[in-house]
Amino acid sequence: MAKKVEKTFTKEEAEKLHSRRRGEQRSEADRRSRDKVRMAGVWSRRDFFGRLGWTGFGLFAVTTVLAGMRSAFPRILFKPDSTFKAGFPDDYAIGEVSSKYKKDFRVWIIRQPKDIYVIYAKCTHLGCTPRWLKTENKFKCPCHGSGYYKSGVNFEGPAPRPMERCRVTIGEDGQLVVDTAIRYRQERGEWTKPGSFATV
Repeated sequence: MAKKVEKTFTKEEAEKLHSRRRGEQRSEADRRSRDKVRMAGVWSRRDFFGRLGWTGFGLFAVTTVLAGMRSAFPRILFKPDSTFKAGFPDDYAIGEVSSKYKKDFRVWIIRQPKDIYVIYAKCTHLGCTPRWLKTENKFKCPCHGSGYYKSGVNFEGPAPRPMERCRVTIGEDGQLVVDTAIRYRQERGEWTKPGSFATV
């Protein structure tokens, strides 16, 4: 069996070795310090996924808070009042169809020699808004061609029934008062009821 031989150093060799090791340690520490400074602006994979996770959580939290705040303000559709004053009977020419309130209240006002009636401007086929054709003396639906006389009675196209009339009365001040929420249908015999026309 070979005998292990221990190497012994002289004092000078030991100091030299020790000095060399200190120099290597210093250079290693300097190298690590330089690497740390150089890598300071670069994220590690752990940093990236950590920041990604916190960003996702933050977005989720903000969305939840905003949704909660939005639910405190319900969506409400504000519709104009169904009842309105339409002026005096003398404001309307006899035999003419007035489209003055068609845009705001979707009605035509028709003055006859003895009465006034109001037609709701909605085709009874699919609900489109017909147009008044003065030269042809009829209402014509632009969607599928339904035609109506000035009275609102259908005579051509796919419309299954006449247009509806709205309630019209004369108020205490002498003005016409129209209520689009109350409607009268001809096929039910309601056009002879009080309110389906106003006598002037």
